[in-house]
Amino acid sequence: MTIPVQPPEAGLTRPASLLQAARLPQWLLPPDWPQRELQPALADIGICGRRIVAVTPHRSADVEHPESRWQLHGALVTPCFVDAHTHLDKAYTSSRLHDAGPGLLAAIDAMAKDRSRWSTNDLRERMSRGLEAAWRNGTSHIRTHIDWAEGPEPPLAWHVIRELGQEWSSRLSVEQVSLVKLPVFADFERADRLAWHVASTGPSAILGAFVHSSNWNALALENLFRAAQRHGLDVDLHVDEELNPGACGLVTAARIVRETGFSGRVVCGHACSLAALDDDTASQVLDALSDLPFTLVALPTTNLMLQDAVTGRTPGRRGLTRVHEARARGIPVLFASDNVQDPFCRLGTFDLPEVMTVGTLVAQLPRPFDAWSDSICRSDWLGRGVPPKRAGLVGQPADLVVFPHSDCWSWPSNTAQRTVLRAGQRL
Repeated sequence: MTIPVQPPEAGLTRPASLLQAARLPQWLLPPDWPQRELQPALADIGICGRRIVAVTPHRSADVEHPESRWQLHGALVTPCFVDAHTHLDKAYTSSRLHDAGPGLLAAIDAMAKDRSRWSTNDLRERMSRGLEAAWRNGTSHIRTHIDWAEGPEPPLAWHVIRELGQEWSSRLSVEQVSLVKLPVFADFERADRLAWHVASTGPSAILGAFVHSSNWNALALENLFRAAQRHGLDVDLHVDEELNPGACGLVTAARIVRETGFSGRVVCGHACSLAALDDDTASQVLDALSDLPFTLVALPTTNLMLQDAVTGRTPGRRGLTRVHEARARGIPVLFASDNVQDPFCRLGTFDLPEVMTVGTLVAQLPRPFDAWSDSICRSDWLGRGVPPKRAGLVGQPADLVVFPHSDCWSWPSNTAQRTVLRAGQRL
């Protein structure tokens, strides 16, 4: 979403269909949008062909006579969603793995035992199920991390998701990230070869790594960024996924980007260790990111399941990264599904309003519809360049989600029943 909300301009077609009296979130509206009882006025959304051609304050009088009209009576409407961090290769394996112990490293071990079952048919079936669920729930852009062994050659799942991404390209934008253990990048020639394979996949591929205190290697992280820069790749890291205040992946990544002038987008998932730092130290880390091309992705469901996990003891720490403090510094913050029905998280349905329900509670988010729903809608926060401060609908595909039974005070509650529009047509 990059174009300001505005009425039709010269050259834009008049609406052929109209969504009347929609309640859009405040972040999607211009500063001078009219208010009604301290709330944004309802909007009329004009659609022609497959795109939105006008967003204007609702008028009860009939001014134009489009071919079709849908009176929403104030129902909430958002753009379709971006699921910025998932694991389609692992999804729907929990029924096969009953003995995973508590915590992140135990889940990694359990997942490794299942990998022998990952045939082409198994991967296609489970990944397709995940894509179908995401699409029907209202997602239009999904990014999946793919486990990558220590060799430079891509794994089977990498090829399968590339094929599925092409098959789904008319419905979903599918991106794939190499999830590689950080020490693999310790040798630059090896790192460069791996980055070459990622770049050869095409523009939907991103270079990534698992960066944790258990495998920490500063030189390897530097080599990762050097290789990404050399091959024109963005970077997406699993970083500091632990409640260890000594974890230093995020702050080191910021130093490397600053010193090297890395030109791509750096997406950092988890960053749980920020929650273990004192306020002053956490502020220093976030200050170091604030003028760099970083995006943070918060993953409330998996982090709540894994962090501070000890058998027989109620966890005392939430493990969610500092989303309020990051946003206050202008750092883009997204929420995402992460693991779905696998050893890392036994729950989940690739449903982002469901994720936001958990995120709203655990992060105590104020005004989640008006102020925070952008954190599941702003796909431009994953791309290169400086994203606009305000987003809009005009000129964008008519991919929308209507929530007829929720309201701006209770959203994302009561969102299970929704209507998804793709290119202006209801699913």
